[in-house]
Amino acid sequence: MRPLVRRTVATAAVLGALLLTRRLTMTWGTRDGEPSDVLPGDEIVPQAEVVATRAVSIDAPPREVWRWLVQLGQGRGGFYSYEWLENLVGCDIQNADRIDPQWQRLAVGDDVRLHPDLGLRVAAMVPEHHLVLRGAVPVGASAPPYDFSWSFVLRPGPGGGTRLVVRERYGYTRWWAGAIVEPVQPVSFVMSARMLRGIRDRAEVRVGAASA
Repeated sequence: MRPLVRRTVATAAVLGALLLTRRLTMTWGTRDGEPSDVLPGDEIVPQAEVVATRAVSIDAPPREVWRWLVQLGQGRGGFYSYEWLENLVGCDIQNADRIDPQWQRLAVGDDVRLHPDLGLRVAAMVPEHHLVLRGAVPVGASAPPYDFSWSFVLRPGPGGGTRLVVRERYGYTRWWAGAIVEPVQPVSFVMSARMLRGIRDRAEVRVGAASA
């Protein structure tokens, strides 16, 4: 095989692997149809350049999973992900392993903090069905170069369980926004996958303990 052909084949293989990896990480845990389903919160950022939809099955009813979702946030129940990694950038996260009544109160317009100085706003919520957050991280003193929505949707699963589907949507408001959003997608995947597993494990342990 000629050198030019070998380089072309190698480049195509690398690009193909990157595209496949991106698709897998952006749709981690989903089943057929879920990445393209219309979810609550999609209308908040209708023109999204980047969309990630991830999901997990939980052997617990939606009402039990909701109790963990509604206490998300810094200074509340945390994000059930890698708190040591979040705390490297000063988020001061402590992931809860319990349901705390003081964190069960949340309403549209409330802030859910990612960091002591940074929060998302509750844009929509229906208890035991969906929670939608909106906001973005500013760049220096400038306004965020993108709009962002983060939807947590609970669907009844087989046997009284739950499908938890989580979607991130990024709509660019500056031409250079991709340079900010794209590099953090691998980190977003790692943290989101751990969060989904963390919610699943906590809900299942609580339900198991209650039925023991």
